[in-house]
Amino acid sequence: MQKEFERYIADNNMLDKNSLVLMAISGGIDSMVMAYLFKSAGIRSGIAHCNFSLRGKESDLDEDLVRRFADENNIPFFSTRFKTKDYASANGLSVQMAARELRYQWFEETRLRNGYDLIAVAHNLNDNIETLLINLTRGTGISGLTGIRPVSNSIIRPLLFATRSEIEICSKKHNIPFREDRSNADTKYTRNKIRHLVIPVLKEINPAIERTLSETIGRLSGTGELVERYISNLRDSISITKKNICSFDLNKLNSYLTDKTVLFELFRPYGLSGSQLNDLSDVIHGKTGGQLFTVSHRIIKNRNKIIISPNEQISEYSCHINKAKELKNVPGIESVKFKKLTGNFVIPDDKLIACLDAEETGFPVIVRRWEKGDFFYPLGMRHKKKLSDFLTDKKLSLLEKEKILVLESGGRIAWVIGERIDARFRIKPSTTRAIIIKSAGR
Repeated sequence: MQKEFERYIADNNMLDKNSLVLMAISGGIDSMVMAYLFKSAGIRSGIAHCNFSLRGKESDLDEDLVRRFADENNIPFFSTRFKTKDYASANGLSVQMAARELRYQWFEETRLRNGYDLIAVAHNLNDNIETLLINLTRGTGISGLTGIRPVSNSIIRPLLFATRSEIEICSKKHNIPFREDRSNADTKYTRNKIRHLVIPVLKEINPAIERTLSETIGRLSGTGELVERYISNLRDSISITKKNICSFDLNKLNSYLTDKTVLFELFRPYGLSGSQLNDLSDVIHGKTGGQLFTVSHRIIKNRNKIIISPNEQISEYSCHINKAKELKNVPGIESVKFKKLTGNFVIPDDKLIACLDAEETGFPVIVRRWEKGDFFYPLGMRHKKKLSDFLTDKKLSLLEKEKILVLESGGRIAWVIGERIDARFRIKPSTTRAIIIKSAGR
């Protein structure tokens, strides 16, 4: 197995002779065999072990085994302990997802802090086909059929060529110690259910099912790369991305709306699941303001555009300002100054600059998010107007509306920041002193 291991690393250009590899070693059979193979290959490496504090004494025995292996083989050893259940509860995650998030974050921090080039994890061929089957049962696009990649940024997976039975044979042959995680036999977990109940049935149909599915994954991976390039080029031609906000031109997108495969692949990077395709179609064909939340993004219909932004919590915001100089500390306010007016003063024609009557604009003032029911007297109009109607008339998208702040003085809106001042606070012939506030823009 040693030769196959080294050949797989070379074939996939995982590392060079000077690479320093941080091995993620749990103490299970896969990772312990990987550690042995790295040592036998003479590849410079270190060991990183996470104790998730989930199995009491068993977790501590795992750590002891890995530490002992590192000591006996003069391999640098790094370890950490996590309160995984507390983290899962605090972040609304399953224990499994919390453990995954914690370990990969710590592996990367440890890699960077100690000068390692790569992180090696011990996914094997069976893990790959289990992932394929899990994705098939949940519904997926072409990307979900291409399996686990041998190399992903700083992470390498040098055991993807080996079946679980081949790893077991290697462990016995070389007396490689390991510990068995009893939870691996618990079929309440989807992966274990597929491993222990589904794959044995598939083996009855095709005894070589593991290799067959692995070869299929390889072919699909090549197809996936072709599809990915096509979709990426198409996405670039019909959308624009600025500051993490992606905007699709519906006039250009219309040609692809009947092809659900293309539509899914176009929106997949934004967290869209297969089960949300019909919901996406409803938003696209619906009225302005319709929206859909994916696991990571928010998709909004705005007239002839589909706007996509990362999911963000829109926080309540209200800031009481007692003195003018404190306004400069408010997010979005660039500058504040007072000016005595003379006959030649010219009001800047710039909606980002508010020139207000200083006597009318008494402190303290409040900078806050606009609310339903807000109204003001827009400069240039005779009557008061609901702020919601004003923003709609400006053709602002839902995302843009949510970011609007107002400056309130004496219970009255003096400025819809970055848009329009209230006529009651305008510079009048009798005004002797102005407060000039500049917004940084949205």
